[in-house]
Amino acid sequence: MLMITGATGALGKLVTARLADREDVVIGTRSPAPGERRVDFDDPASLDFTGVDTLLVISAGAAEDDVVIARHDAAISAAEKAGVRHLVYTSLSGDGDHLTYALAHRWTERRLRASSLRWTVLRNGLYAEFLAAIAAPGPDGTIAAPLGTGRLAAVAREDLAEAAVRVATAPAAHAGRTYELVGEHALGGADLAAALGGSYEPGSLAATRAALIGAGQALPFQVPMLMSTYSAVAGGFLDGTSIERNDLRTLLGREPRPAIEAYVRAVRG
Repeated sequence: MLMITGATGALGKLVTARLADREDVVIGTRSPAPGERRVDFDDPASLDFTGVDTLLVISAGAAEDDVVIARHDAAISAAEKAGVRHLVYTSLSGDGDHLTYALAHRWTERRLRASSLRWTVLRNGLYAEFLAAIAAPGPDGTIAAPLGTGRLAAVAREDLAEAAVRVATAPAAHAGRTYELVGEHALGGADLAAALGGSYEPGSLAATRAALIGAGQALPFQVPMLMSTYSAVAGGFLDGTSIERNDLRTLLGREPRPAIEAYVRAVRG
């Protein structure tokens, strides 16, 4: 049996859609529909992985580090207790260590390596669709996100879902492997604007932080997360050049989808 956790998130939905015709797949979610299983990482008592051979753990949501670490620790401990044979975890790309949300991912990778489980780590690059959220054009078509002259090796979320399915449905071939999955063509602010027929006039980090706080829609921990993302892109840390080997094309067995097209689709809805 293959179980997918985090199945109601954007990545999880794409994964489960690809596995919809398989009878050996179980969906784990906080609010299960008929035929699904309740899996709430904030309620360790709900983490019953009995009968699960392979567990695909899609990272348990953005939160403070201690919350995410507790969630992932509970999931790994429950998998060990239930005798799960293989755990596949969606982590963060290796060039993302300057991001404030990297710590919980690296802690989880370390916890997996010390576990009794067979494991595979999928170090996902930032989604092109996420880039559409943090670098969307304004009403006049101007992109003002503070990306500077930096570039992001964004990747289409659908490609990451396909890679996850390929690994989770044949885990033995990927045991003990950590895969780096980032885009092959890094995108800068000027590229984004050109694709939309607009202009790129990057603002400052200070102005962006003030706007985020002033809007009152971001949770306290989300502001530094977003700001560290802008800083890391602008500083040239997420352009893919520090990744020793990009495994995306190998896992897909084809050329990755153009991230710029995924960005444009996401912006235009």
